[in-house]
Amino acid sequence: MAQETRPLVIAHRGASGWLPEHTLEAYRAAVEAGADFIEPDLVATRDGVLVARHENRIDETTDVAARPEFAGRRRTKEIDGQAVTGWFTEDFTLAELKTLRARERLPHLRPRSAAHDGRYEVPTLDEVIALALRASEERGRAVGIYPETKHPSYFRALGLPLEEALVDALHRAGWREREDPVFIQSFETANLRDLRGKTRLRLVQLMEAEGRPFDWTLRGETRTYADMATPDGLREVAGYAGAIGPAKALVIPRGPDERLGHPTRLVDDAHAAGLQVHPWTFRSENAFLPADLRRGAAPHEHGDSAAEYARFFAAGVDGVFSDFAAEAVAARAKLGER
Repeated sequence: MAQETRPLVIAHRGASGWLPEHTLEAYRAAVEAGADFIEPDLVATRDGVLVARHENRIDETTDVAARPEFAGRRRTKEIDGQAVTGWFTEDFTLAELKTLRARERLPHLRPRSAAHDGRYEVPTLDEVIALALRASEERGRAVGIYPETKHPSYFRALGLPLEEALVDALHRAGWREREDPVFIQSFETANLRDLRGKTRLRLVQLMEAEGRPFDWTLRGETRTYADMATPDGLREVAGYAGAIGPAKALVIPRGPDERLGHPTRLVDDAHAAGLQVHPWTFRSENAFLPADLRRGAAPHEHGDSAAEYARFFAAGVDGVFSDFAAEAVAARAKLGER
């Protein structure tokens, strides 16, 4: 597949570098910054409503732990093979979740965002869709959504499958065809294969730098994401998806000195298989940048993120997931100046 005319900017959890993630305010700010897509991660409530949270565990991103009326909801659960303790969306109705307020997940790195703690609600998928449709009309350009199904096997086992509700909501919004501004993403494979039979909307296979999809673990599959990233693996992915969303290290790894290295063959191999490549996640703080692009000593200070975008754009990626959509848009604009 040929590269897009220009790389897409996917606002990872909204403008999550500046405002608490997965809030309507963060999504709206990302649109104002010029993002092509806003990215809601989706989990289910007890009453089966899809809401935008990075995980079903919500004590890191809401004020639930400070709410005495919900103290008894704290649980330890096994999620994707790991014991996790906290408060979980599937133990709350939508009405209860709407009483909570969002908090910044990384306050030590993002004090500007943390200043907004306690102000914003947890949005539903329908609210995110309405925001994107309204923004598209107001701005005269397509503003898409790029939803991720979080822990799909886990939610299906609870009797709260994500996929059917997601497809129904997208189709109701008028998004049904490959050309529509929607990508549906998952780290698992079985639900993407199932979705391929339910919708013509574009699908994205996410890829970690290590490990394997959890649905592969469930069925005793020994292959890993590394196998998926081979030419044969990518051709298999192309049978049900139109793009991959790899961890950045799979595109340009870092060396032992933490400096950015040389591109792998992943982009070329993916394009040869007919797949777009949208790596994740670009963040501007020194804590997340390669050693050679950090500026100053403080982890929260911003380094030379523009140089990192430039390296990945030069490697041929078709889009980037960014916490700082404005900086990604500015870096993309420089491509036309060369």
